[in-house]
Amino acid sequence: MPSATANGIQIEYETFGTAGRPALLLIMGLGAQMIHWDEELCEALVHRGHFVIRFDNRDIGLSSKLDHLGVPDAAAVLKARLEDKPVEAPYTLSDMAADCAGLLDAIGIHAAHVAGASLGGMVAQTLAIEHPARVLSLTSIMSSTGNRTLPAGTPAALGALLSPMPGNRDEAMARAVRIFRAIGSPGFPFDEPRVRDRAARAYERAFHPAGVARQLAAALASDSRTDKLRAVSCPALVIHGKDDPLVPVEAGIDTARAIPGADLLVVAGMGHDLPKPLWARISDEIAGVASRAEQSRAAIA
Repeated sequence: MPSATANGIQIEYETFGTAGRPALLLIMGLGAQMIHWDEELCEALVHRGHFVIRFDNRDIGLSSKLDHLGVPDAAAVLKARLEDKPVEAPYTLSDMAADCAGLLDAIGIHAAHVAGASLGGMVAQTLAIEHPARVLSLTSIMSSTGNRTLPAGTPAALGALLSPMPGNRDEAMARAVRIFRAIGSPGFPFDEPRVRDRAARAYERAFHPAGVARQLAAALASDSRTDKLRAVSCPALVIHGKDDPLVPVEAGIDTARAIPGADLLVVAGMGHDLPKPLWARISDEIAGVASRAEQSRAAIA
């Protein structure tokens, strides 16, 4: 897989499809490597006309590790956030959004359709706010505006997310199964073999829990984006699970209300993951908002 220098760090990325077609940048969530955007889902998006880019966020996978910035106490950071106290973070969502803009520069793409999941949705929103010329359309999936009045995740979901890190490959697979049983989609079959296989591949590819703590701090230290999202003018789509126990559906509703003209898709039975039976629908929805953006550009031209 190629690597690019962007925003002063190295970012590992992979592309699917034909360069020159409308670019779609996929931003994954907390501690999740780019392989969490399954190859089959990426190919489905290619089939719908996109040049798809997935990548490892900073501090995760094969991208640069920022260990010199120290390791936040994840439990203390979450406790401070829940108590509405200030959170110290080694870097910010703005830094992560700048990484995305820098990656597009390195690949030679001026603007792209952008889809982000969970923490990736927060980064995608920040990219649309701070680098609007780079975002043709915005899809925010199972994410939040950072509005601190929104309900928190369930104790079981938060507890699973903060469970002890694994010490070996087998423990990594077992932990992933526990997490996704706690936060996943109750309305769809639980695909344990896929969860275990992806966790094993991620562990073998790059196990770096310190980066997860720094990403968590970046997310929880951010102020609400609600007011700034009101200035986002690109076509936007919000996808959220009705049964998300980690980022409750109210967060998706709040996001759609904040972005002018945003479409909202609330999926019954969906939790905080992307179950395979939804891939075709999610691909269609992302392609739909991207198509609206392309039609708008053509009309202006």
